[in-house]
Amino acid sequence: MINSVTFQICALVYMLLIMVIYFSKERIKNIENKIYTYTMVANLVGLIFDIISVITIYYASNSVINLIFSKLYLVSIVLWLTILTIYIFAISLKKNEDVEKKEDIKLISLASIIVFFIFSIIIFILPIKFVNEPGIIYSYGQSTNFVYFITIIYIILWIIRIFARFKFIIKKKCIPIVFYVVLGFVTSIIQKSNPQLLLISFAETFCTFIMYFTIENPDVKMIEQLDAAKKQADKANQAKSDFLSSMSHEIRTPLNAIVGFSQVLDEDQSLSPEAKEEVKDIIMASNSLLEIVNGILDISKIESGKIEIVNQEYSFKEIFDNLVLLTKARLGDKKLDFRYIYDDSIPAVIYGDHTRVKQVILNILTNAVKYTREGFVEFRVSSIIKDDICRLIISVEDSGIGIKEENIDKLFSKFERLDLDKNITIEGTGLGMAITKKLLELMNGKIVVQSVYGKGSKFTVSIDQRIIKMKEETPVEVLDTPTKEEKNIETVDKKVLIVDDNKINLKVASKLLEGYNFNITTADSGNACIELLKQSNSYDIILMDDMMPGMSGVETLHKIKEEYSNFTTPVIALTANAITGVREKYLNEGFNDYLAKPIDKGELNKLIAKYFSK
Repeated sequence: MINSVTFQICALVYMLLIMVIYFSKERIKNIENKIYTYTMVANLVGLIFDIISVITIYYASNSVINLIFSKLYLVSIVLWLTILTIYIFAISLKKNEDVEKKEDIKLISLASIIVFFIFSIIIFILPIKFVNEPGIIYSYGQSTNFVYFITIIYIILWIIRIFARFKFIIKKKCIPIVFYVVLGFVTSIIQKSNPQLLLISFAETFCTFIMYFTIENPDVKMIEQLDAAKKQADKANQAKSDFLSSMSHEIRTPLNAIVGFSQVLDEDQSLSPEAKEEVKDIIMASNSLLEIVNGILDISKIESGKIEIVNQEYSFKEIFDNLVLLTKARLGDKKLDFRYIYDDSIPAVIYGDHTRVKQVILNILTNAVKYTREGFVEFRVSSIIKDDICRLIISVEDSGIGIKEENIDKLFSKFERLDLDKNITIEGTGLGMAITKKLLELMNGKIVVQSVYGKGSKFTVSIDQRIIKMKEETPVEVLDTPTKEEKNIETVDKKVLIVDDNKINLKVASKLLEGYNFNITTADSGNACIELLKQSNSYDIILMDDMMPGMSGVETLHKIKEEYSNFTTPVIALTANAITGVREKYLNEGFNDYLAKPIDKGELNKLIAKYFSK
């Protein structure tokens, strides 16, 4: 008798061990785990009934107790098959674990339970017979044949469902089903010739065991630890972002004075040529420092996932002309042959993030000029048109120092500078190309680097942009050159109010605006600004710093609009907090425009032209 239940006893012990491991730790309460719990319980109950039915056949063959437990064992097999069917339908639903999916599984479960009860009634109605001979104990008859038939039906149903929904199923979840189908086939053949070897329960147990390693069943404690670690990382990341934002403000504030006064001096015709040259050196050094600050902020925002791609319609020809002007300015004293070729087949208006496209190309051009001492830099743009998509092909080739083959991958690493011993005099942080690569990934673009060490490099970028208009009817104006509006502005006797808590910043802004013949008033706080307005003073435009003690620029603007319902004076946010998304933030707060510190004379010209054109 013991030999007849050897497989069942081994399976029972193994199942108990699995259940102890499973229930000893708290688990995530999801549908899959719930179904798996029922699967284990059904398997355990089936093993118990199987062992009891063999014992009752041996000691009380053809008794009522024997009949009941044998039928209950057959019912437990059908129950396990039914639960596994619900599991297969659950893992093959397209929806994520939300209310709709739960409702679908409830309907499937209800239908399966009804079918199970019908099958159970049939099993109890159909006759069953027993064999109790030395070393051979088993049951047979119409009732057992019916269970075999149900098993085949269920397996066919599983296969159909899996094939029909295969793309929605995590493939590893099919492994237990495959094992059961194979084991079921093998055990059926074995039991046909050796009916005393009761292997069905063993096959069920093995399938349940395999399922343990395929279900989404992470330890709750582990998840809590991961969540705590994630929160800590997010907190540290936020602290880093806040620190960088604060440092940006702190660095930009004194830099605003340096850049501002330098720009004023650059326009002073009384300076000697030598002094003019020194002023240009100050401006160039200031711009280099500003690039470093912007680079650190950009890489921080990209890593924290807070940088966004903002798509809009733009003219790439305008970007190209602007980049040519900027690159020529960066050449300085270098006797480089700067070539630029533009393919006229590029559509007049395309759709994408022109700011990021420009930043990517400018980073590459800046590097080419920086690392090329003599020879040439060639900037070429072409396109491939397919349907409504324009693939921009941008290449920058130079005859510079080149890159060693083993260093090409390092090129896109943060703070990585190649051949530092040879390039110690060249300024930079090594952030430009890392930012370029990450921005291109955000825009689904690609970059390819070809280089021969000591002879030069070629960077090729491809970015897909949607075509809005193929041809432009009117000529495109070049950025950074005086527009019609900039040449035709009326500023004499116009009243400007500058609000800033920093006296140097007030002086810088006033100096930069002197050339326009404005009537300039300054205020060193939000309260002072409101007091001036209360004294019936009216202004044509207000430049307002945001980060002021006591009352910020945003709070000041809100209070002004609360007190003066008919307030229509344009208010420009003037701030050193120049990080990604800030412009949109200030526009949403009610400002009419935004000007970053340090104040760029070109941007200031555009702003004045916008609000004071005739």
